[in-house]
Amino acid sequence: MSKDGVNTSRRTFLIGLTSAVGAVGAVGVAVPFVKSWLPSARAENAGAPVQIDISKLEEGQRVVREWRGQPVWVVRRSKDMLEGLDKLATEEVLSDPESSNTNQQPDYAQNPYRSIKPEVLVLIGTCTHLGCSPTYTPQPTVQLEFGGFFCPCHGSMFDFAGRVYRSVPAPTNLVVPPHSYLSDAVIIIGSEEGETA
Repeated sequence: MSKDGVNTSRRTFLIGLTSAVGAVGAVGVAVPFVKSWLPSARAENAGAPVQIDISKLEEGQRVVREWRGQPVWVVRRSKDMLEGLDKLATEEVLSDPESSNTNQQPDYAQNPYRSIKPEVLVLIGTCTHLGCSPTYTPQPTVQLEFGGFFCPCHGSMFDFAGRVYRSVPAPTNLVVPPHSYLSDAVIIIGSEEGETA
C-alpha cells in the first residue's frame, strides 16, 4: 500500500485525540462505579465521633446525644450519687458490681465509677435486656434507694454507674462507649484520641 497523499501528522493527531476522548469517557464511567463502593455521607455520619460540651452540665443533670443511632447519656454525678455507688457495690444487690464483663466498658472505665472522671458518667442509654430506654431517676425512689436508671418496660434497674441490679431481666451492665476528653469541657464519643486517664 502506498503512503501517497496520507497526512501522517493528521493521523497521529486524530489517534491521540480519540485516545484522550476514550480515556475521559472511561474515567467518566468509572467514577460513579467506584463512588458506589464508598459509604454514603449518612453512613459516615452514623459512625462518626460526636463531641459533647459538658461545661454547662450541672450536678445531677443529664444530657442526651445520638451516636451510631443510639442514645448516649452524659450525667454529671453529685457527691450523693457517688456515695450511693459505694453503698451498693455488693453482690447481694448488683449482678456485676466489679464490672468484670469487659465487653460492657473500655479498660479505662473498668473501675467502681465506670468512667474516666468519677463525676462524669457516659453510657449508651439502652437497656441490655431488650433495648428499651430506661428512665433517668436522679432522686431516690422505692425501687432505687439511691436513684439511678429504671426501665419501665420490664423492670430492670441500674445504679449511677450503669451497673445492673440482681434479679432483674437485664443480663448485663449498661454499655460504656469508647470516649475521651478533648478538654475539661468537651468529651468525644466514639474516639479515644483525647485524654482517657
